[in-house]
Amino acid sequence: MQYLVVIEEGPTGFGAYVPDLAGCVAAGKTREEVTQLIHEAIEFHIEGMKEDGLPIPPPHSFGQMVEVQT
Repeated sequence: MQYLVVIEEGPTGFGAYVPDLAGCVAAGKTREEVTQLIHEAIEFHIEGMKEDGLPIPPPHSFGQMVEVQT
């Protein structure tokens, strides 16, 4: 499965979250670090849901860039 991951740059690093997996987040100092951490977080999150007998939500979010005039 492939889940949409949103990565945001903040004043001291990067944060990431997965819209389809509530509470699945990660933070890191670099984009590369947060990408690796969110990958691990997704696997951990899904593993925990399976252990708890919860259904794994299918991916349904998507992203698209929208160009605007400034």
